[in-house]
Amino acid sequence: MSIHDLVFLTEDASHDAAINHINEEAFGPGRFVRSSERVREQGPHDRRLSFVAADRGEVIASVRMTPILAGTVAGHLLGPLAVRPSHKNLGIGRELVRIALAAAKKSGSPVVLLVGDPPYYAPLGFKPTKPGALTMPGPFDPHRLLVACLGDVDAMALEGEIRHRDLV
Repeated sequence: MSIHDLVFLTEDASHDAAINHINEEAFGPGRFVRSSERVREQGPHDRRLSFVAADRGEVIASVRMTPILAGTVAGHLLGPLAVRPSHKNLGIGRELVRIALAAAKKSGSPVVLLVGDPPYYAPLGFKPTKPGALTMPGPFDPHRLLVACLGDVDAMALEGEIRHRDLV
C-alpha cells in the first residue's frame, strides 16, 4: 500500500467514533491528563482545518486543529495526530500535518502550535518556542512546545498563556 492509495478528507461528525478509537489506540486513557488536552477541553476543534485519512472507506488516521490564543496571538493547536498501527511509517501523519498547515495558512492563521517530538516535526516546519515564555494548563515539557509560523509572527516573541480562543 502507498500513501497515494489513501483518500484525505476534511473531518466531519461521521468520523467522530473512528477518530476516538484511533486516539484511544494511539494514546490510551492517559491522553486526557495532558496539557494539550486541557486546552482542547476548553472549546471545540475546528472541523474545517481537521482532516482524516481513509483506506478503502475506513478512517485510519486523523489530525485536529483547535483555535487558540497564544498570549495575544490567535492561532491553532495541532493535535492529536494519530495513525492506526496497521498504517504507521508510511508518511500518513506527515501528510496530514502538511494538509492541516496549508489549510491553516489559507484561513489566515499566523501560527500553529503543538507539543511533540522536535525531530519528527522540524522537517514539517515546526521550531522551538522560547522556553518558559508560553504556559499551558498542567505540566508540559517546554522544549517540546513547537510552532510553525505561517505569517509574520516571530516564534521567539510568543509569550503568555495558551488557551482556547472561545475561553473568556
